[in-house]
Amino acid sequence: MNGRSLALRLITAGVLGAAILFVAVHRDSFQAAALQQALRRFGPWAPLLFVVFYGVGTVLFVPGSAFSLAGGALFGPLWGTIWNLAGATCGATSAFLFARYLASGWVTQASGPRLKRILRGVEDEGWRFVAFVRLVPLFPFNLLNYALGLTGIRLTVYVLASALCMAPGAFAYTWLGYAGRQAVAGSAETIRDVIIAIGLIAATALLPRMVGRFKEKPNFITSSELNERLKRTPEPVVIDVRTQEEFTGPLGHIPGARNLALRDLLADVALVSVKPDAPIVLVCKTDKRSARAASALREAGFAQVWVLQDGIEGWRQSGYSTENRSPASEGSAGPETPHVS
Repeated sequence: MNGRSLALRLITAGVLGAAILFVAVHRDSFQAAALQQALRRFGPWAPLLFVVFYGVGTVLFVPGSAFSLAGGALFGPLWGTIWNLAGATCGATSAFLFARYLASGWVTQASGPRLKRILRGVEDEGWRFVAFVRLVPLFPFNLLNYALGLTGIRLTVYVLASALCMAPGAFAYTWLGYAGRQAVAGSAETIRDVIIAIGLIAATALLPRMVGRFKEKPNFITSSELNERLKRTPEPVVIDVRTQEEFTGPLGHIPGARNLALRDLLADVALVSVKPDAPIVLVCKTDKRSARAASALREAGFAQVWVLQDGIEGWRQSGYSTENRSPASEGSAGPETPHVS
């Protein structure tokens, strides 16, 4: 990096930091009511100015809810949603480009450890990760726009995924702003509009949970696939999450498997005692408890986790051998646990 490029980046970061500080100090001026009053003066130019203000505000960390409520009050539920979504997309894109080309050092410092999760998520899932974090607020929206600029995702993919997945929230908050305007105006339909607004906000709040459940669908591995993997090097670590009584009971267990009951795994994931990049196959009687264990391991940062489809019952039905030998001690690796480098 030459001196001229470095100076440009430092100046840009300084101006951006000063602007963010100014907005933080004068935050009251960016409330929904103040925005409505300011924009009404511009008549037909109000929508364009609103989109510009929304975009700039997003870059400067102004809460998007203030703009969304104002957009609903100013332009109604349909056009308000369109202008809100346009403004949010422009702001998210601008922050993305700032981070990618001008302010990468500042974004890295501001994001901290969260940046590693974002980088890994985009690397593993691409646009699906962008769509997911737009629907599920795992990271602060304004900071997320900057952080995604440091990933390798293409700009067009980022913009499309962001716009589509920000739309439900944009519509819900736009309608809430519209309902507020109707209430202030004393409209006869105020009660209906408020009920719709509450319903939309509730639906938006439930959407992340629904998406989260979809995302947490486990990666299944069949008995035949597991049998083949156990013949290779390195072997996957097979963890049976049934109780010790079940593990040594009539159904038996997969030879070489270690026993770590689900309750113990959920209480302390560190008991797994393998590296985060080690291949892990989880087993239970069917595959219900294994799916819960897989979700906990993924949240803890384990990258390669599979669930044995149909569990130990499916393994036995496929004709593969089992044993009933007791483990050295439940929750410990023991001498039979394969070592994965």
